[in-house]
Amino acid sequence: MTPNSRSSRIRVLVAEQAARRGARVGVLDVCTAAVTSLPVGGAGMSAMSRTAASHPLCSTDDISERLEELQLTLGEGPCVDAFTHGAVVLAPDLRTGELQDCWPVFADAALEAGALAVFALPLQIGAISPGVLDLYAQVPVRLGAEELSDALAFADFATLVLLDARIDATGAPPDDDGTTRRIEDLGGYRAEISQATGMLTVQLGVGLDEAFARLRAHAYARGHRLTAVAADVVAHRLRFSPDTEPTRTDEDT
Repeated sequence: MTPNSRSSRIRVLVAEQAARRGARVGVLDVCTAAVTSLPVGGAGMSAMSRTAASHPLCSTDDISERLEELQLTLGEGPCVDAFTHGAVVLAPDLRTGELQDCWPVFADAALEAGALAVFALPLQIGAISPGVLDLYAQVPVRLGAEELSDALAFADFATLVLLDARIDATGAPPDDDGTTRRIEDLGGYRAEISQATGMLTVQLGVGLDEAFARLRAHAYARGHRLTAVAADVVAHRLRFSPDTEPTRTDEDT
């Protein structure tokens, strides 16, 4: 299959997903189309930056949502490596010793979440890299040459969607089912993480990267979700200090 014909087929598949939702093409449609076309169980996408807090953009199910959050909270995993090195990261079986050594915390957490294989594809156009597309499977699986080419084509199209300001990046489904709520939650996640990180730059007197690292470290140390910690910071229930442990203004449950 030629690159042009592959690209055209991917665009048609994504457009069909958007038509089913009754909305403009968004990254959720790219993720959903990838799941229906590849031997994977789910997909997620995160916006990533070297100068600002990273955040999830969409996920097709609970496991993919958890994987996106885990990698951003832990600071390790295929998604992080794919963005850092600008290269595809393929993890066909997270139980292997090599991958356990590579991501000692993420690998076990991902297995517990229900993923045995994870594939991370950086979103890139030239020097621009706005994020990463993640695919997962609940069984060990290797992508064949054609499947990997399709996955890369989905990532290429996702990059165009993210960079096209005329296209709504998350979409707006017409109904109010669980998928709608997940998209709304992820949109709020992005704003809340950014707001909390900005507040920590003031509280700690540090830059955005260090503020996000402190937010992420607190979430991991307490076993809390990053979104929950961010919500506490924004609501002034949790305050950070340069010299002491973060303090709460309500009962810490």
